[in-house]
Amino acid sequence: MVTWPAATPDGVHPIEAESYRILRSRIDLSRLPRFSRDVTERIIHASADFDYATDLVCDEEALAAAVDALAGGAPVVADVEMVAAGITGCPVVCKIRESLTQRLARTANITRSAAAVRLAFGEVGAGAVWVVGCAPTALQEILARGVEPAFVIGLPVGFVGAAEAKDALRASGLRALTNVSEKGGSAVAAAALNALLRAATDRGVPAPANDDEVMP
Repeated sequence: MVTWPAATPDGVHPIEAESYRILRSRIDLSRLPRFSRDVTERIIHASADFDYATDLVCDEEALAAAVDALAGGAPVVADVEMVAAGITGCPVVCKIRESLTQRLARTANITRSAAAVRLAFGEVGAGAVWVVGCAPTALQEILARGVEPAFVIGLPVGFVGAAEAKDALRASGLRALTNVSEKGGSAVAAAALNALLRAATDRGVPAPANDDEVMP
């Protein structure tokens, strides 16, 4: 079940509406197909970085498949708690802080992010939507582990391994959203997932509301 918090009767918080008005006055993304536009706008909205308009690598069919998966209740897995905290439209699996993750990282001589991916895959299995906004090693583990995802948001940030991990994701053939440069991060990864969740809600999934927080 996908839920989304409402704010005003028309479903858009006034601050969010004004933010989008400013955004659209500065850049015209109307040429993009629907889901690519939704994701790109929400990432720019969350980051105030217009360079994402050309940095993101969007595949409309893959994004549509992600929306379908979310509407059908696919599990969502985040690499770190900051990503999970930015996603409030559905339950999120995040294993990064669990003691078992730390033990596995030590015994297997891998990063905690990679260990968290292994444990999360053991819980959710195939068909999940994976959201990576911090650790390139989490993205590398997703690819090495053969997790059979429904979709991967691969937007890790950093100068060591981030761009290379995103290159590998694009080369893998998996349905994914990535960007070309080293930038990324928890806020933009959560924003991308939130855009897809909202699209899933718009497909007719009930959306009871109890919160008026403005989403990233």
